[in-house]
Amino acid sequence: MSSEALQQTAVSMPEGVTVSLAGRTLSVKGKLGEAKKSFDKINVNIGVEGSKVVISPFSAKKKDNVIINTITSIINNMVTGVTKGYTYKVKVVYAHFPITVKTKGNQVLVENFVGERSPRVAEIVGSTKVSVEGDDVIVKGVSLEDVGQTAANIELATKIRRKDQRIFLDGLYIYHREEGS
Repeated sequence: MSSEALQQTAVSMPEGVTVSLAGRTLSVKGKLGEAKKSFDKINVNIGVEGSKVVISPFSAKKKDNVIINTITSIINNMVTGVTKGYTYKVKVVYAHFPITVKTKGNQVLVENFVGERSPRVAEIVGSTKVSVEGDDVIVKGVSLEDVGQTAANIELATKIRRKDQRIFLDGLYIYHREEGS
């Protein structure tokens, strides 16, 4: 295999966004904060040249070349996060027992879920901010992975087991995803 078959891609940063590389961890800073991602387990060479991130595979194998587009999307999502941010909205739905949602430290507590005495607990991932506004839980942050995982944790904490889900519709459900806050 010749080195001409290696695909090299550069992702340029917009105005106001700085990028740095420490080992195999890429850090993107913008007006809303900082997003970090470790590329330890991915077979790519990553370098920073000025305001560009240069990505190239380890070898000319198809498997290594295909991952370049994934890495480019991850970096573009990091840039979008530090410039616009990500927002997920989760709706509180109940039929009989009124559900109360509170945040405490890095946890979201769902109290009185279908009449249960102990609260259901969901973890807040990373530096994600969670706020409760009426029947909505607003999840905001700069990392798409952290915001999405936090919203999924909240939704999974209220999953009803051993009952017909078509009848027992109580729970917290993601209903809106948005970039830009």
